[in-house]
Amino acid sequence: MPIEQRGVDTVPEAERTSGPRDLVAILLGSNLCLGVIVFGWLPVSFGLGLWASLTSVVTGTLVGVAVTAPLALVSLRTATNLSTSSGAFFGVRGRLVGSVVGLLLSLGYTALTLWIGGDVMVGTLARLVGLPTGGASHAVVYALLAACTAVAAVYGYRLLLKLSKALAVVMTVLLALGLLAYAGDFTTAAVPDTPYLLGSFWPTWLLSAVAAGLSGPVAFITLLGDYTRYVSPARHSSRSVWRATCLGLVVGLLVPQLFGTFTALAARGGLDYAGPLVAASPAWYLVPLLIAATAGSVGNAGLMLYSMGLDLDAILPRATRARATLVVAAVATGFVFLGHFASDAQSAMTSFVLVLTAIGTPWAVITLIGHVRCGGSYDPEALQVYNRRSRGGIYWFSAGWHPRATASWAIGAAVGLASVSTPMYEGPLLALTGGIDCSFVLSGLVGGVLYGVLTPNRAPGTVTAPEALAQAE
Repeated sequence: MPIEQRGVDTVPEAERTSGPRDLVAILLGSNLCLGVIVFGWLPVSFGLGLWASLTSVVTGTLVGVAVTAPLALVSLRTATNLSTSSGAFFGVRGRLVGSVVGLLLSLGYTALTLWIGGDVMVGTLARLVGLPTGGASHAVVYALLAACTAVAAVYGYRLLLKLSKALAVVMTVLLALGLLAYAGDFTTAAVPDTPYLLGSFWPTWLLSAVAAGLSGPVAFITLLGDYTRYVSPARHSSRSVWRATCLGLVVGLLVPQLFGTFTALAARGGLDYAGPLVAASPAWYLVPLLIAATAGSVGNAGLMLYSMGLDLDAILPRATRARATLVVAAVATGFVFLGHFASDAQSAMTSFVLVLTAIGTPWAVITLIGHVRCGGSYDPEALQVYNRRSRGGIYWFSAGWHPRATASWAIGAAVGLASVSTPMYEGPLLALTGGIDCSFVLSGLVGGVLYGVLTPNRAPGTVTAPEALAQAE
């Protein structure tokens, strides 16, 4: 299979051969991995029992899917990735906001997947063949996982799609076996000695809904376009693509997350997940667990690295997608080592997802508002101005930026960060919300309202910029 050469340029109609079924397969197969499963452990680590964990995860996921899934329709129309597509609203240079947000999201989730997958691999190999569990073993396993992931990401979309289709079947079987493996130790009660993280039930439940549930779909706000740009709107309707996205996200996220909750309660993993998961596994399930840790991590992290390569390619147009992917793979591996040796999983995960959700949500809301306003009508050539190192076009606005859209995002993100509550940082606006983290709601609301007020009755897809066009001529 040849290495994909295409970066963030417009995908020709002849190459847009994927369909809604492929979209479901890639969202399902890539998410059935320990990097997503571990988010089901978070509610248990917060002190919640079975039903509180389930309701918080399901509620957060459904809300997140409702906000995130429509973004898939943007790239269906533009035939390029979402960060580049957002240039229709932020400007062809202002879309760097989306590229940076996407890069940070993918970087964090890639590191998390390799971190958790590597830890489970070391633990299972220690039980199977007596592998030492010190830092050297972790370093070697992390490096091997990262190398395999980089190869898959460099080869690109077609290989990742085939891998996701295979993983959808293999990982479903492995998770079903896992239900049998841990059923004997399962309990519906909260893990002993794990009090409510925020001191009482409802604030902790809301934290779980955001950190464990909502964060899953939000991780895809810049990724969905990587897949739907290969779907042709001439052959597949917007409704069918939206339905496939919703199905893929809901099933692909809830199945592994709820499996994580089940196994965390069975393994009594209140303070840690990987160690108790391996320790509680019956001997017959160690090999399936090792396969799940290896193959699932490569599939999920591979898609994240692929997206990071596209985002870096968008930021640095002179870099090829393959080279950009190798660079971000090295950076992600560095974050894995930092996470393992310098942080604890719960604090790192919670802080990361809450902060990135606060930053990413207003960008997603503004992009959706802009898409509705322009009626899904875009100028694909004008979106590629920055990538071709030229000037002008209807999305040039002011020196390639839409100041009002960018300011709306920045203010919304700032409000979100000022109202976030993490184990490492608490924003000053928490006093106004009774100590409850409302960063997701506030950042999206403020960013969206400001954009609506500052750009009334404007449809960026049809806006002209005479001054910019004159400069270009």
